[in-house]
Amino acid sequence: MEKHIKDILSKGILKVNGSLWLESSGKRFFGPGPVELLELISETGSINQAAKRMKMSYKKAWELINNLNSMSASPLVLTSTGGDNGGGSTISDEARQLIVYHKELRTRFSRFLEEETKRLQ
Repeated sequence: MEKHIKDILSKGILKVNGSLWLESSGKRFFGPGPVELLELISETGSINQAAKRMKMSYKKAWELINNLNSMSASPLVLTSTGGDNGGGSTISDEARQLIVYHKELRTRFSRFLEEETKRLQ
């Protein structure tokens, strides 16, 4: 290469950056927002409490949950109503597996971004 990419693109410090999510049928399916929501549902046992902690409306949380559940082979969020404990929500084993996979994927993606940034130097 005749000229260094850094010299061509900018006089400042360059950094390779990006976002990462999983898609299903060309639509965003699973990323940082759903991961956080699922983790908080698991922690609190409540969609409402999870949404509040994220400063998200209950309606928006349900939209995300419905999207997740409709795009996965089996429901990721399981709900129960009434009863002695007043109902609640939990996440499935599949949801836990997706969370672990996404976190590992983000780690690999971060390493890729760092390596590509180093190549620009």
